[in-house]
Amino acid sequence: MEYIGYFLISILALIILVKIFAWPLTILIKLVANGVMGALLLFLINAVGSLFNISIGINAVTALIAGFFGIPGVIFLIVFKNFL
Repeated sequence: MEYIGYFLISILALIILVKIFAWPLTILIKLVANGVMGALLLFLINAVGSLFNISIGINAVTALIAGFFGIPGVIFLIVFKNFL
């Protein structure tokens, strides 16, 4: 009978831990998705943009901007490079 109480407390603690760590996991998934979309868009801009003489150098700064901000970050990089 004593083991049932330990089992229920363990299940409750597990549920609480899952609830606590689920929020940062969703943020991490969104950041990874933004990073992948930004990298793909940088690659596409460099591949297709070479036809129109548009290219964005891929370095640490552009990778961070594209990874953190995703598609709006890549659009910012294009505007920044071509108009400033």
